[in-house]
Amino acid sequence: MPELTTQVRDLLAAEPRLRPADMARRLSVPEWELVSRLPETLIVTLPGVHAQTILERVSGWGRVTTIVEVAGSVFEVKASLPKGRIGHGYYNLLGKPGQLHGHLKLDAVANISLQSKPHRGKEAYAIVFYDADGGCIFKIYVGRDEQGTLFPEQVVAFNALKELKHV
Repeated sequence: MPELTTQVRDLLAAEPRLRPADMARRLSVPEWELVSRLPETLIVTLPGVHAQTILERVSGWGRVTTIVEVAGSVFEVKASLPKGRIGHGYYNLLGKPGQLHGHLKLDAVANISLQSKPHRGKEAYAIVFYDADGGCIFKIYVGRDEQGTLFPEQVVAFNALKELKHV
């Protein structure tokens, strides 16, 4: 059987529209194992220690799409990510009505990927947070307007996150 990196690149070449989560299922590997082998033109990987910094930056972007996928179900919130603060071992999202609320266990974030990979045939940018087992905890996608156009200032801000690779 070919090395996993070769399998990933072959699958990407054969089915470029396939989502990383679906690619990982197809190859029977944790999503992080797959993502960390995608070409650097599509993915920038970061250690989980950058999670709070990223969340704080994203809270100033305006409307984004936050996705949690569990057992085949997909939950989406299209709203600005609220500011948060550390308390009782969590990063607590202080959302207003209509915003996401929750308590994020930041020390459970082992890795992060910044994905610049088309989704359903459209240009897309996602920040994906992974646990130590390589599973996806949640994703934040750059937002779109009513016509489906990416918010250009968010694309710029997303690309600026790549600088964290060198911190």
